[in-house]
Amino acid sequence: MPMTLPEIARRAGMEGFTSGRSPIVVQARRKGPGDAGRGSSARRAARARTAQRLDGEASASCAHTPVLARELLELLDPQPGQTAIDCTFGDGGHARLVAQRLGPAGTLIAIDRDPLAQERFAALAAETACSVRFIRSGYAEALARLADEGVRADMAYFDLGMSSMQVDTRERGFSYSYDAPLDMRMDPAQELTARQIVAEWDERRIAQVLRDYGEERHAGAIAREIVRRRAQTPIDTTLALVDTIKDALPAPARFAGGHPAKRSFQALRIAVNDELGQLDRALPLAWGLLRDGGMLAGIAFHSLEDRRVKRFLGEQARGCICPPDLPICVCGREPAAALIPRRAIVPSADELASNPRAGSARLRGARKLSTAHQENA
Repeated sequence: MPMTLPEIARRAGMEGFTSGRSPIVVQARRKGPGDAGRGSSARRAARARTAQRLDGEASASCAHTPVLARELLELLDPQPGQTAIDCTFGDGGHARLVAQRLGPAGTLIAIDRDPLAQERFAALAAETACSVRFIRSGYAEALARLADEGVRADMAYFDLGMSSMQVDTRERGFSYSYDAPLDMRMDPAQELTARQIVAEWDERRIAQVLRDYGEERHAGAIAREIVRRRAQTPIDTTLALVDTIKDALPAPARFAGGHPAKRSFQALRIAVNDELGQLDRALPLAWGLLRDGGMLAGIAFHSLEDRRVKRFLGEQARGCICPPDLPICVCGREPAAALIPRRAIVPSADELASNPRAGSARLRGARKLSTAHQENA
């Protein structure tokens, strides 16, 4: 039997949670002896072992295969005793692999606003040796809380968009492939749903959402059809919305570029969960939590997210901003980051063959330069 959203919250032990603005923090600590293997030889050995071990670890430890897992681990290079922040815990695939490398002296801080993610976290906390902490909240609010606490981290990373856990929980209404209530909330406690947008927002506002967040060419026609259809009968399920979208599109558009509702569903999900606003606020917060030499990484699945990650990291890596016609630099600006690598990392052919959901993934990262490096540059 499908679960209702209150039942999802109860399963996660969050029945009393009523506000998406106030983060709920759950901590679980496991103490063990320190690990001194943090020298350069240990780093080289860990990197050499990563490619050989990762596939087996992912399949043995995770309910699903996290996207770009090997590449993210190589980029972050977690070491025993370090602190890592997983800003989008989801099903815990990346977090589990990072935690294995942090060791008993390390700390993993996991963030997610979905109560089902808290269940996954409980399983990870029971099996990992490092200290772990879970914050149930939007990641922008959680990172602001960590900054207020004075937390410092060696790495922080985002796996943006929906998790496989959310897509595969049909009753959440994220997928256009199954009939379900038109919901799309990552936090079941928040008020705004996709059904409310479709039922209550005016045509112009709906068209803007579809255009800005879904890059939908036929946004105006779809918005008009939504308004026309809802005047006759409520559009309160995913398949009712799919039918409305199909009726609004010209015939050639229904059979080109994937599912005809894909862009509209993406747009509504982003609007419901304020995903781009969260990301714009979170990136500088995560960067500010990093120690010198720390790594920030982001995996994005569509251009709206990827452009934001690329632009933010590029701005940190930018040096002189003087006009090009000046013969010498007078601004004195030095790069605060080194892009690693300079271009986005994409899934390998093997990963694409085994996990089609990885198809649009892009991984970008940057290392925070030390203050001394910037002063001496």
